Amino acid sequence: MKEVYTDRAPKPIGPYSQGILADDLLFVSGQIPLDPSTGELVKGGMKEQARRALENLKEIIMAAGLSMDDVVYVQVFLKDLAQFEEFNEVYKDYFKRRPARVVVQVSELPKGSLLEVTAIATGRSD
Repeated sequence: MKEVYTDRAPKPIGPYSQGILADDLLFVSGQIPLDPSTGELVKGGMKEQARRALENLKEIIMAAGLSMDDVVYVQVFLKDLAQFEEFNEVYKDYFKRRPARVVVQVSELPKGSLLEVTAIATGRSD
């Protein structure tokens, strides 16, 4: 196993790695919309926060030598499922291929975020 780290995504806010590469699989820790340069939550609503969280996810995936096309599974945690369509408007711009996905509503997220997103990617092409 190898820890994946990039300064182009926020530093972890707890005792965990940004990502772990295990054989052909990359497990990306949950990403909230923190600005990597400040460590602060980005301003704005769902679209702005979704874009930042997905950018953070993408940077970690790229740091492992993979791309968003290598993502096979995504988990999304929304504070309010009423914002599901707003989230999807941003999400579709990041995933040309459509990985398996689950979206659930949760009562709270770190730092008051509106969402958190995590993914599993693979370097295998077969």
